[in-house]
Amino acid sequence: MSFLVISLDFELHWGIFDKVSLAEKKGDFIRTKAVIPKVLEAFERHGVAATWATVGMLLTESSEEWEHYSPEYLPAYQNPQLSPYRWIAQHAYDPAVHSGFSLVKQLLQTPNQELGSHTFSHYYTCEPGQELEQFRSDLKVARRIAQEKCGVNLKSLVFPRNQFGQNSLKVCKDEGFTVVRVNPSNWFWKDPQNAGMMDRIFRTGDTLFPLGKSTSFPTRVVLGSKDSPIQLPASRLLRPYSKTIRPLNKLRINRIISEMTYAAKHNLAYHLWWHPHNFGHAPEESMRELYQLLDTFTKLKDQYGMRSVNMGQLAAELKSKKSFGLI
Repeated sequence: MSFLVISLDFELHWGIFDKVSLAEKKGDFIRTKAVIPKVLEAFERHGVAATWATVGMLLTESSEEWEHYSPEYLPAYQNPQLSPYRWIAQHAYDPAVHSGFSLVKQLLQTPNQELGSHTFSHYYTCEPGQELEQFRSDLKVARRIAQEKCGVNLKSLVFPRNQFGQNSLKVCKDEGFTVVRVNPSNWFWKDPQNAGMMDRIFRTGDTLFPLGKSTSFPTRVVLGSKDSPIQLPASRLLRPYSKTIRPLNKLRINRIISEMTYAAKHNLAYHLWWHPHNFGHAPEESMRELYQLLDTFTKLKDQYGMRSVNMGQLAAELKSKKSFGLI
């Protein structure tokens, strides 16, 4: 059996507040909120499941509610620029870019869409200064707001900036998460917080041509233990549409189609992920690419029996098979 897994890092401004100015990207965020319903419609039409790993702060709808849900222990990063709490203190809460609650309600009404966690505050677990109890406090609030506002018991988590270690995995397990997304096994995805120029070059190049290991994986190698949730590897980041080097777009999409096809033919899992706000840069072109990928999935489903599952669904299936000794 082959699987297509899709996870999306739903962040809006909370994901890049420490990297770019709000004025520079606000238009992209507004366009993102307009395009997400089209993504959900496309998923439903093609029978595609997805996990929306959502920053918990996006579930708030006002500055008062944001303050109400702020955790007891805030992250004590050595670099204060990384803290959204500091950013809000210096600027202001803007529902247009800091709230996505209406979209979360919509995704919960769409079949096979899972509300996952991207932590409450886009928390960086490998940054100097932060402590595990601060991370634990963040996760408790993420679970609380999802339960109180959406009636959802969070099970799936994606680490912001792909930063994690064994200790943070244990905290996730302690706090009730059953599955997390982890990085590909290639050397250029190791320690993303310390990535150098060569790592970035190979990551970019690998989206166009094979530069690393196979991106698909057999589900029997997915790891989990008494101290960690199931660790579901990422296969490929769907990078943003390029308006400046358009020929690369076709290479990038063809690479994903080739990888999906290989996974379907060989009964492997393929885990595609992206940031919804990247669709805000070029909504029409991005949606065309998504339709192409979803059409490919439909063909692979018909020809090879490929299944679409979100992170929580695959984790539940793997746990069930393991309990019966099938994997």
